[in-house]
Amino acid sequence: MKINTLRIDPNWQNRLEEIGFGYHTLGGVPFWVDDRYYEITSREADLIYKATAELWDMCLQAVEYVIKNKQYASFHIPAYMYHHIENSWENDDPSIYGRFDFAYDVERGELKMLEFNADTPTSLFETGIVQWYWKKHYFSEGTDQFNSIHEQLIASWTQLKPYLKGEILHFACVKESLEDLTNLEYLRDTAIQAGLATKLIYVDDIGWNGHSFLDLEGEPIQSVFKLYPWEWMVREDFGVHIVNDALRAQWIEPSWKMLLSNKAILPILWELFPNHPHLLAAYFEEPDFLKHFVKKPILSREGANVEMYYDKQMIYATEGEYGEEGYIYQELATLHREDSGFSIIGSWLIGQEPCGISFRESDMPITTDKSRFIPHIIKY
Repeated sequence: MKINTLRIDPNWQNRLEEIGFGYHTLGGVPFWVDDRYYEITSREADLIYKATAELWDMCLQAVEYVIKNKQYASFHIPAYMYHHIENSWENDDPSIYGRFDFAYDVERGELKMLEFNADTPTSLFETGIVQWYWKKHYFSEGTDQFNSIHEQLIASWTQLKPYLKGEILHFACVKESLEDLTNLEYLRDTAIQAGLATKLIYVDDIGWNGHSFLDLEGEPIQSVFKLYPWEWMVREDFGVHIVNDALRAQWIEPSWKMLLSNKAILPILWELFPNHPHLLAAYFEEPDFLKHFVKKPILSREGANVEMYYDKQMIYATEGEYGEEGYIYQELATLHREDSGFSIIGSWLIGQEPCGISFRESDMPITTDKSRFIPHIIKY
């Protein structure tokens, strides 16, 4: 794996906007990197594919373990949701997607899971569409990319269609985020291509009539894809209505994904699969023998409130509003580093299939919402 540079297309911003990518630059600083890319080998692509598939199977075993042993307290989940989670798991409520974040040590060829964005992962549009068009712009037809996201999304919605409740699949996100809306509309477009009837509604506009959820036209919401975190939903005033819903709306992602999107799953995975080659040691309490580690709030998002320790001395920390819910302690990983910054690999799972990767680069060794997106190609 190595970084390469290109002569930048002077029209790159307009080119991206033409395909609907409106947040390529944030605060005057490019979020999308158009003139640098990662070149990976087919062997490295195979390694990521196999690791993603194996970790997904391990995660499903971990969910079964947590539910069987009722270890919800470690996850800071309200008690009223326990039964909903168990029902969603026992009913095999479907999941569409997730993204594993990996640290890759090129020298050792080691791929280590940092965490699993299992509920509301973003950068799907960048990964599935924008970097594909980037490849077509700069490279010949013979150049490959680890990217079958678009096709797999359509196939997954097609498989899901017979199991949806009602005639319409609602798609919901917050009003204020162009990034969320872009990712949501991309997902909705692939659902439409799969033959589903859809309707956009903002989370802010979802109504409650005393026994079921409604859209702005007063139509009942029976199936809904939400780009909005479960941990936020269940802490809000309307959260209790989820378990009181007479129509028992089908939520995608399902509530059992709350367990996998929570960093409390990391010590559980380490307990179940100790010394697994793709896992970092992780614990609920700080162990004396761990000298180099990261302290993470279990519900932290975008790298907030993360503390990094080396020889038990804090060397870097981020600010934020998390931590009250509890922490986990994870072995410090070796991140890939270039002159331009530190990079992690995002590996996407659509349906049950690993199908695409993304690279995020940061000036400091913690990935945040300001981390840059770098496209890639496969070198044979």
